[in-house]
Amino acid sequence: MPETIQEVQEQTRRQKVYQQLVAERKPKPPYLRNFLVAFMTGGGICAIGQVVLGIFMERGQDISAASAPTLAIMIFLGIVLTAFGIYDEFAEFAGAGAAVPITGFANTIAASAIDFKHEGWVLGMGSKMFIIAGPVIVYGILSGVFAAFIKFITRL
Repeated sequence: MPETIQEVQEQTRRQKVYQQLVAERKPKPPYLRNFLVAFMTGGGICAIGQVVLGIFMERGQDISAASAPTLAIMIFLGIVLTAFGIYDEFAEFAGAGAAVPITGFANTIAASAIDFKHEGWVLGMGSKMFIIAGPVIVYGILSGVFAAFIKFITRL
């Protein structure tokens, strides 16, 4: 049944009024709280990583040699905490503070593997992990190539 122009205009007006009402009544997110919690939790994760790095450096390794096992331990912690369901609860509270460090990346990969394990090793866990990891790897490599190119150009 075709609507008249007046009915369409009235419906459009009502939608605009409704959208305006929703915008006015929508609660504002606690930006300051979210910022502080993300800053503190992300900083806490990085402080733990710094302690682990310090332990390796105290054992006689230089910073370049101590970095790889430190990253491995932080990734391992992220995966273990994800497997026990702890990291998801923590990330719910911490927001970006839990997502940005390498433990957040480990959580994302492990969670996708856990969620799709029922589909098998290759088509489930393997493919779903790389749906998440693929863009990170690609853009990480591209960023490295771009940074190396800029360094090469500036040294000419």
